[in-house]
Amino acid sequence: MSVRRAFLDRGIGETRGVVTLDGRPERLLIRRDDDEPRLRLGARLVARVASLEPALATAFLDLGGGVEAILPFKPDARPVRGAAIEVEIRGEPRRGKLAQARMVGPAEGEPRLLAPAPDLAAELAAFAPGALADGSGARHVADEAEAEALEPLHPLPGGGLIAVEPTRALTAVDVDLSDRKGGDAKRVTRQANIEALATAARVLRLKGLGGIVVIDLVGRGHDGNALMAAARSAFGPDNPGVAIGPVGRFGTMELSLPRRSRPLMELLCREDGAPSDRALAQRLIRRLEAEAAADPGGRLVATCAPDVARAVAPLVATLSARMGSRFTVAEDAARPRERFEVGPAR
Repeated sequence: MSVRRAFLDRGIGETRGVVTLDGRPERLLIRRDDDEPRLRLGARLVARVASLEPALATAFLDLGGGVEAILPFKPDARPVRGAAIEVEIRGEPRRGKLAQARMVGPAEGEPRLLAPAPDLAAELAAFAPGALADGSGARHVADEAEAEALEPLHPLPGGGLIAVEPTRALTAVDVDLSDRKGGDAKRVTRQANIEALATAARVLRLKGLGGIVVIDLVGRGHDGNALMAAARSAFGPDNPGVAIGPVGRFGTMELSLPRRSRPLMELLCREDGAPSDRALAQRLIRRLEAEAAADPGGRLVATCAPDVARAVAPLVATLSARMGSRFTVAEDAARPRERFEVGPAR
């Protein structure tokens, strides 16, 4: 029987929630203090219908304060331009894409937030009911989950691996036997494919990826019924909204997964795949916080690249308000962005 546990890491500038499945990270939820609350998954708002695109069956919504979202509609439920309606955010914005809402009903008044999204503790409780762990252990689990979420290669139990590569159109998952051993080739490939489906489901949830997914299975002459049953079990937690196609003639399985949260790669990385300044600043502030806890009263200096120094400055101000004004950030233009140093001030 699978066991899920939840961990909550309350940090400076952001809070991270992790759900593990049998000891491996399955979900990583990150909420930053400066996130736009109107665009969080589950937020309820009064919106104004700004414009309609009948050919796309889509309405563009004004959520107030310059914040926008889209509302897909059916032909018999077309909203009226200029009308006030109550909506719920069902899909967070992605790079180049607006947030997606669903209509709740008519409303009155100006665009505004009616009810914020559930807090992170409530979200974690929905995924893993029971005791919620926090503290230093939760931070370690969150760090490991973040590192795995950014990796393209993920090992399979018993050998082999999968590669997960998102593109603009779809996410490709390649199954590789690698060093997996066994006497019966057909049994080995069948078991590897079943484990690959389970691992792919966990990793896609961890990365926050949805949309079209194509899984390139290993071997030939697949047991379609067994693989379909395995896929339904593996992707069951993603319902409602999962659609799974049969194994095709080229040995691939296609799925459609609902898009709900923002992909972690977009939150943690720039468009070129390198860590964003904000993500590096969060790593640095965690390091500073840990060093400060280990050396109460000691004065510390963090040396980092200029862009990271600018991103971490407001976080250091918050840390100073909590632990005293004993932190200095020094810029080093020659230092690589991903390398920083924390030590005693001289």
